Amino acid sequence: MGAAEVFTDPSSLYDVGNNDLSDTETVQGVRNALASVLNGESDRFDQLVETIQINDRSDHAAVAQLNTLLKALSGSVACIDITHHQKLLSAIFGMSLWNQRPLIMDALVGLLISLAATSGKYLDSCLHMLVRHFVPPPWVINRLSQSRVSTQKGEVLSRVHEALLKISLLVPLAPSRLFPMLSQQMPKMNKKDQDQVVVTYVENLLKLESSSIGQVGGNMIFMMVMERLRDLDLEIDWDDILQDDSSRGMFDMELEDAMNEGDELPAGSLNQDTSSGKIAFESLDKLMVTSFDHLEACQDAGRLDQVFEKLFESFENFILNTYKSKVSQFLMFYACSLDPENCGVKFGSKLLDIFLSSNKPRPTRMSAVAYLASYLARAKFLPVSYVASMLKRLVDECADYCRICNDDIRPEAHQLFYSGCQAIMYVLCFRMRSILDVPRFRSELIPLESILMHKLNPLMVCLPSVVAEFLKQAKAVGLFVVSDSFIFDDLLESELSRAFGGRERLDTFFPFDPYLLKSSNSVISPNFIYWSTVMNQDDDDEDDAEIIVNGDEESDDEEEEEGDLDYAMDKMSITPKHSFKNKMERDRLMKMPSMIRPSTSPRSL
Repeated sequence: MGAAEVFTDPSSLYDVGNNDLSDTETVQGVRNALASVLNGESDRFDQLVETIQINDRSDHAAVAQLNTLLKALSGSVACIDITHHQKLLSAIFGMSLWNQRPLIMDALVGLLISLAATSGKYLDSCLHMLVRHFVPPPWVINRLSQSRVSTQKGEVLSRVHEALLKISLLVPLAPSRLFPMLSQQMPKMNKKDQDQVVVTYVENLLKLESSSIGQVGGNMIFMMVMERLRDLDLEIDWDDILQDDSSRGMFDMELEDAMNEGDELPAGSLNQDTSSGKIAFESLDKLMVTSFDHLEACQDAGRLDQVFEKLFESFENFILNTYKSKVSQFLMFYACSLDPENCGVKFGSKLLDIFLSSNKPRPTRMSAVAYLASYLARAKFLPVSYVASMLKRLVDECADYCRICNDDIRPEAHQLFYSGCQAIMYVLCFRMRSILDVPRFRSELIPLESILMHKLNPLMVCLPSVVAEFLKQAKAVGLFVVSDSFIFDDLLESELSRAFGGRERLDTFFPFDPYLLKSSNSVISPNFIYWSTVMNQDDDDEDDAEIIVNGDEESDDEEEEEGDLDYAMDKMSITPKHSFKNKMERDRLMKMPSMIRPSTSPRSL
């Protein structure tokens, strides 16, 4: 049978037992069918399209026909016209690898590669079709626990990635066309059964990042992932999930004790409904596990240092100025924990550089130093020498500011200064003992005394809970001699701290507070300094005098308020549970010499 007779009896073309028809004759027959459309004859072309649309995988003859046809089309792509053969192209791009046998998958992938490489007119359609497979159909998602379906998932996606790599090599323009598609097709999270869809999509993004395509646009891939993590983070109403108690201080240990050593959050602390926030909570946890696994793989492959630069760029674009995120920033924290000597040091240095840069907006600089303080305080993997060196630079910067500042003492006029001061005190709340154990590090903190005694009065403006804990510890280790008893009207915050914190409340922004997800916490917890461990170090010092802020010990109604004050202190973990009912103790404190004497009223500003 000759090639001219092929489509007169189409079945003979796909007879796997017929050895009379050569591959050349098959290709020629397909080309004749394509050419017939241009001459106004569509019968043979329509038969070709119908063969592609057959979905009966149990019909071995039909599968063989489709395999032969797809291979013949791969050798005839130059004859395909985007206008006259639109029906054929629609049939090809409408196919799904998920429904095909392996030999059909291979033939279809080969056809897509040929189409993409032959004409730029088909590049976008080919890429779009391949990316579409990053979102498995529902029947796959629902049966992933079955080994057969899991195996098929691997077979499909491995072919998709292989095709994308080959196209990117054959068509240098392909990656620049691919990345916008990846962003546009990122699935949204609006119902529970879609969490695995999002996770699978992100897995594929990160697999691309590990390939040669990632070398071209890995930063864009990380931005997609970071943006998705941030969006999920912001969908969660953390206050509802934690059932936040406004009477707790920032050093409250209840939640941290529950999270220590990788424990899960207490059951009562989670909102157990099926709201979108709960769905986002679970999805975010899965995505963080996936992202952490990828970073670990990068470390094992010896390329984490290279990946870190792309990751930080994504962090700076999407996370740094997002003040309500609680979790997504821990992608940076974990990367640093995997390589403290390189990534760990780089992260802190980059944050400090942003804070010191006059070219950055003020909120960005304040956010950067808040991140720096939280990072230095919480990262167990950072050596004390590095923490001390960062503190020295902050102390020197604040000391320089004190020498050149003007007479305007409004907190909002000196936000960067107060942010720096609060960062120093916050880090010392966690690291004071280890730093002061080294004489050289202790000497580097000497300028801090003059900073805190400056007319800008950071002890009265910075967050009261930070100041109170800092002064308590400073007194216990003899860093300063503090005699004044000054009680904050509001131990959690003050009007002055709100003023310097601004609209975004950067005075209360501590981005590396305890990690709030369940499964992914297992890799964060071993590298994290919990406040409970700091407090345990101070158990031997509970007899030291307590620092109370902002009050008048001679007040006529002091006796009436002592009970309320003791209750408030007991609710806070920032002070020993110990009252001043002993008048001799109070008198002893008031007679102590003072090197730091904070003002007793906000009105002093």
